[in-house]
Parts: sequence; C-alpha cells; structure tokens
Amino acid sequence: MGREFLNNFEQWAESYDLSVNGEDEQYKEVFRNYESILDEVANRSFGTVMEFGVGTGNLTKKILDKGLDVIAIEPSEAMRQKALEKIPNLSIYNGDFLNFPTVKSTINTIVSTYAFHHLTDDEKNLAIKKYSQILKTGDKIVFADTMFENEWERQKIMDEAKELGYLDLLNDLKTEYYTYIPIIREIFEKNGFEIEFIQFNKFVWLVEAIKK
Repeated sequence: MGREFLNNFEQWAESYDLSVNGEDEQYKEVFRNYESILDEVANRSFGTVMEFGVGTGNLTKKILDKGLDVIAIEPSEAMRQKALEKIPNLSIYNGDFLNFPTVKSTINTIVSTYAFHHLTDDEKNLAIKKYSQILKTGDKIVFADTMFENEWERQKIMDEAKELGYLDLLNDLKTEYYTYIPIIREIFEKNGFEIEFIQFNKFVWLVEAIKK
C-alpha cells in the first residue's frame, strides 16, 4: 500500500524541496518542468479535490490558490509538518491511496504527483476501482508520476543512471513500482475512465482520466 516506503518519506521531508528545485544532480531530470507539472495538474482540477501524497504541500498550495477545496491526505508525519509550514490552516489526514477517511463532500477531482508508483500494479488497480466508485460521470483523476512506455525504455534509463553513478536514482528504479503506460491505460479503462497521457520529461507523464 506504499507504506513500506514510509521511512523514505520521513527522510525525504527535509531535502524534498531542494530536489524539486534542481539542487540534487541525480534527480534533475526527474523534476525537470516541476512547476509546469504542478500547474498542469492544478489547472485540470475542478470542484472539490482529494489529493493523495500531499508531501510538502507544493501542489496543494497551487490548488488552494485556484479557490478550490482540498481534502489533503499524507501518510508521513514529517511531510505533513513541512506542508503545514507553508499552509498553516490546512487539515491533513493520515492516510494513503487505499486507506483514507470517508468524507461527506462530493469529490470531483482526485490528484497526486510523484506518488502513485509506490503501489504495485495490483494495488494501483484496486485504488482506481475505489475511486471509480467515488466519482461520477465527468469527474476526473489527474496524476503525474514516473512511468515508462515499455521495459526497454526503463532499462535504458537504468543503464544511464548506472553509467552516471546516480546510485540513489538507480536504487529507486530497481525497488519502486514504476509501471508501463499500457498497464496504466488498461487499469483506468477497465474501471470506466477515458484516459490521456502527456509526457513532461524522461520520467514523468501526466495522466488525466475522466469518468465515463
């Protein structure tokens, strides 16, 4: 359920914003166009938004600045504290993609950035199935996450990371559940969504899925 990576989230809390700003050479390409990615997710959101993996609150702030309501969910206490430094009055639930509070609000958009890959493919399918039951026709899911077109593309990226000595990035690529676009497409379509992909860098694709 992604909670096996919780220690990583706790450790990343202090350095995450430095990484997204390009100060960690290993992750420069991962976070290239970071602000544009967040802007795109925020701009495609509407109504009441449920955000999974709030992290340090960067996307949350952009969505709130659009005048939208956000139901914020983050499993890491350290990340929640960082988000609250930016958005002091934000209520953040301790939850994850599969275990989250039942809310009375009607949810129109479900968003996440740089987090969905912490679920296995089976867990991704279970999560999207849950969200399909929450959303109504015309509502949407907008995720931005690392994924690859195929195994060859992933191996190529891993070889490049190894050649450059980016051992932390290489370890991520080996141990986290990065998946492939055909699998993501199948998961969303079989759960009743029309899906669009937009690539932002070598790693990150934006997925917009509209409930049919």
